[in-house]
Amino acid sequence: MQPSRPRTTTTAGSLTRAAFAVFLTVLLTAGGVLGTGARPASAADGEASWTVATASNDFGSDRPNYSYTLDPGGRVEDGLVVANHGATPLRLSVYAADAFTTEQGWLDLRGVNAKQTGVGAWVRADRSGVTIPAGETAEVPFTVALPDDAAPGEYMGGIVTAADGQRLGIRIRLRVGGELKPALSVENLQVRYSGTPNPLGTGDATVTYTIRNDGNGILAARQAVSLSGPFGHWDVRAEHIDDSPQLLPGETWKVSVPVHGVTPALRLTGTVTLVPLLTDAAGSVAPLAAVGSSAHAWTLPWALPLVLVVVCGLFVAALAARRRRRTALPQGPARSGTPLTQE
Repeated sequence: MQPSRPRTTTTAGSLTRAAFAVFLTVLLTAGGVLGTGARPASAADGEASWTVATASNDFGSDRPNYSYTLDPGGRVEDGLVVANHGATPLRLSVYAADAFTTEQGWLDLRGVNAKQTGVGAWVRADRSGVTIPAGETAEVPFTVALPDDAAPGEYMGGIVTAADGQRLGIRIRLRVGGELKPALSVENLQVRYSGTPNPLGTGDATVTYTIRNDGNGILAARQAVSLSGPFGHWDVRAEHIDDSPQLLPGETWKVSVPVHGVTPALRLTGTVTLVPLLTDAAGSVAPLAAVGSSAHAWTLPWALPLVLVVVCGLFVAALAARRRRRTALPQGPARSGTPLTQE
């Protein structure tokens, strides 16, 4: 699993780099959230001596990951197969964990000591650890049991095996029955204009905002950003923006978009439009109704105020020089006596 595109706010419980590299080879998912190929999960060469895979049962064989749809109060049983490829017995801890999106756009799982509220709280292995003889495999049964008050929506997590700081796991995607209300919103939208030295030229601007998944579905966002002057004139659009990574309910993603060729039309309007992308467990992507937000900024070429100051200064200097010239003009000779009146 690689980041679909350029975070969320959560950082605790990240896998180690080596183990996470393994995790990525294991977990492939439709739409870029997590996923796996059909082969078992394994660590990078030389990093681990075991692999994990889904059990073959009524759910099928060679499953790339686990996917369930349950109503509140529902229960299902499944299994994880662990193979020890080493030359000595292997002792592993086994636990479930909630997923979260990292600041790099990767889907990760919380650590064993982190607070679990979804998949990590509802999935329980039948034992917390397993010892596997060299060259053998073992199946670890686990149960997914939802509380009666489980909120409808989509949840992501995984079941993890761990030893000596390394972790291998398989994704669990869970849909809790009830109304699905996928929704995205734009927060903290700001427009900053960096100006241009040419009073009649165009400059660059930066539009920053935060995407929030405030629904109960797992969503990515297709993004478009535009800037325009008063009454919609001088419209300019940002170049292609990658889709956001898949965001779990409640997560956020910070975005910064450069926009070039912006006319400094005094008042600038920035508009962000998001098309939510809903990916189901089978990998089908459905675009939902677009949402948007706008913000305003005052813009001037930074040279224009300087030009105005210079012009005003020249005008004032010209007036002062004219006044000085008028004051310096010579006066005519003084006259005395009384003018005669001609009869």
